[in-house]
Amino acid sequence: MFRDITTVVFDVLGTLVDEPRGLRAAVVEAAGPRGDSAGLLGIWQSHIEQEQARIARGERDYADTETLDREAALRVAETAGIDDQALIGRLASAAERLPPWDDSADGVARLVQRFRVFGLSNATTKTLHRLAEHAGLEWDLALSADAVRAYKPAPEVYALAVEAAGGDPSRVLMVAAHAWDLRGAQSIGMRTAYVRRPVGDPPTSTDTFDGRFDGLRQLAAALISST
Repeated sequence: MFRDITTVVFDVLGTLVDEPRGLRAAVVEAAGPRGDSAGLLGIWQSHIEQEQARIARGERDYADTETLDREAALRVAETAGIDDQALIGRLASAAERLPPWDDSADGVARLVQRFRVFGLSNATTKTLHRLAEHAGLEWDLALSADAVRAYKPAPEVYALAVEAAGGDPSRVLMVAAHAWDLRGAQSIGMRTAYVRRPVGDPPTSTDTFDGRFDGLRQLAAALISST
């Protein structure tokens, strides 16, 4: 199934860490248990999605995820009536403390023994390094879309990983819980594997990924058996 793969590239937010749960915990920490955590989380997520879409359409100059997260935190703070700057600052850095899925650290550790393993994310390099330390993710390289001032699924983001892997996309496997992410990788010739997560974007009946898995242990077993 995965013969000739040399490099495994993981999406991070949603695939290796539970982004919604981590953000909700940060919102509760900032607003208190009586706050409308679901509503405040929705404000955060809507802002990030809308601003990244505006950037992709050329309606806004590029801004990195630390900037967008700070804006989202300020919107949440305004709605929840939070004026403590320390609380707002900690909320803005919530992406550095997202909880990993139960199989993430072990799955990455198994694969890094046999393949080069990269993290590829819209998050900044600083955020990725701090998140990796928090979540116990020991990959070989963290790649940020910030390097090309664009957001996935822009093809130039995936090209970062292919170039770092040696230039042959057919030997690079993109792993994600988001079908839209895998379609972006396919657009430049990368191999693809979908991993099911509760917060992901499931494939449609027309998606033709190289593999579909219930978790990282199953993925790791399939990859290792193919070598």
